[in-house]
Amino acid sequence: MKIVFFAAKPYDSQSFSQLADQYPQLDLEFWETELSVKTAAYLTDTEAICAFVSSDVSAPVLETLHARGVHLVLMRCAGFNNVDLNAATRLGIRVMRVPGYSPEAVAEHAMALALAVSRRLHKAYIKVRENNFSLQGLLGVNFHGKTAGIVGTGKIGAAMARICQGFGMKVIAYDMYQNPDLPFVTYVDLDTLLAESDLISLHCPLMDETYHLINLDTIEKMKSGVILVNTSRGGLIKTDDLIAGIRENKFFGVGLDVYEEETQNVFENRENEILMHSTTARLLSFPNVIVTSHQGFFTDEALHAIATTTLNNAMAYLRGEKAGTELN
Repeated sequence: MKIVFFAAKPYDSQSFSQLADQYPQLDLEFWETELSVKTAAYLTDTEAICAFVSSDVSAPVLETLHARGVHLVLMRCAGFNNVDLNAATRLGIRVMRVPGYSPEAVAEHAMALALAVSRRLHKAYIKVRENNFSLQGLLGVNFHGKTAGIVGTGKIGAAMARICQGFGMKVIAYDMYQNPDLPFVTYVDLDTLLAESDLISLHCPLMDETYHLINLDTIEKMKSGVILVNTSRGGLIKTDDLIAGIRENKFFGVGLDVYEEETQNVFENRENEILMHSTTARLLSFPNVIVTSHQGFFTDEALHAIATTTLNNAMAYLRGEKAGTELN
């Protein structure tokens, strides 16, 4: 079975190619181009495509894939809010994902952002490189004894909760479904979490109910001096409202690995010029904000797990088996 990978980066081809010999039934082809109606039309003799969380897997694209003989969409990620599942089902296209690859990778990055913000590490790094060892402007805060608020306690949120517990923090959480594996976590309503948390870390999916979860109203309910971290989905935060909150000194700091404007990457290299969307540029203008390039998942262990699960999904499809990763 031929599988075409769209928006493939060098690390994608490397991690998947390393496992290719174990899957002789699969013919892997890597395209740098993004998935779209136009690019999908170039497919030939292809039964499956592999997409990413930022890929356009809308109904028009799925119609084109169907017309080109594609019967399987493999998402090499956990998120699937970019996939029109109703259209896929109608067209008989099976959609599979990687529900959990390395929750610790993302959770550790979330804590790395929180620590960097809390101890001003980004500012300290720049100052020392300029031979400035002054502590002016580097006053930080402890996490020990403070309250961590985890929004969403799935695998990644649970990993973040355990990390926060290890730092000696009181951990509270907001989720529609309580995780029985977290006996040390106290579940509260969202307003209570916002009011009591010194650190708020977002780990929930992007749905209609969570779109712009962080907005002027919810920011107003947070305690002053809170640290906010988002390694989940950019759309959870209304960026203009976040900027307003930063300007009003609501936050001790903000750490973001995802952005509301994000497609494949907010930073696009075109003709050697770095282009940046306006609101992301505005966020970077604040000294208490750290933005990283959606790298929470980016570890050797996570890439290996993503490749393994994705290829196993393809084999389950070939054998006509259920893998437990189906979305439709």
